[in-house]
Amino acid sequence: MWMRAVVASLAVVSVAAPAWGQLDQMLKGLGGLAPKSGPSDATIASGLKEALQVGTQNAITLTGKTDGYFKNAAIKILMPQKLHALETGLRAVGYGPKVDEFVLGMNRAAERAAPAATQIFRDAIAAMSFDDARKILGGGDTAATEYFRGKTTDQLAAAFRPIVEQATNEVGVTRQYKDLVGRYRAIPFAKSESLDVDGYVVDKALAGLFHVVAEEEKKIRTNPAARVTDLLKEVFGK
Repeated sequence: MWMRAVVASLAVVSVAAPAWGQLDQMLKGLGGLAPKSGPSDATIASGLKEALQVGTQNAITLTGKTDGYFKNAAIKILMPQKLHALETGLRAVGYGPKVDEFVLGMNRAAERAAPAATQIFRDAIAAMSFDDARKILGGGDTAATEYFRGKTTDQLAAAFRPIVEQATNEVGVTRQYKDLVGRYRAIPFAKSESLDVDGYVVDKALAGLFHVVAEEEKKIRTNPAARVTDLLKEVFGK
């Protein structure tokens, strides 16, 4: 009786084995079809692009207006370090107001150039891949800003340069600089250094713009109130 029971059990198992194998495969297949946790790649990419559109537009609006640079202590364009001796010397002999006009003129040029970033940023956003989006989402608080910096700096510099050149000529920055250097050289024992004013303004304008873009990105990542659309809430609220 015992042997018959063993034989019968082995027979059942051998017959059932293929069915269990098929069920196992079917369950694995169903597991592969189960929805992944978290937003999909498409949702993440769309959310990142929307965040960048919101953040960059905010940054351009903040910088590309009167006093956008000049009244923002974090990005205000100051006298170049290599001209600090010039500034000190001129202020010492009563030309402080002229130095102030020069500084104001550089900031006004940057404010005029900032809106030129709009289309360049849009093109960079449109070119973003799913892989880029996932890396940015999982990166640090300014990962998107650094992505932008790497993708757009050369284009932005090329776009800003002619605008800055025109603006510095119109507001008299170049003329003021030459005038200041001339006055400084008239001071006994004074030594002055040359400076590409337009190049300096372009560099500082870009640094300031990316600083503000980074601040806007941090807001979206960390402040729920800055997520102004449902898509941003879905992607950054996870």
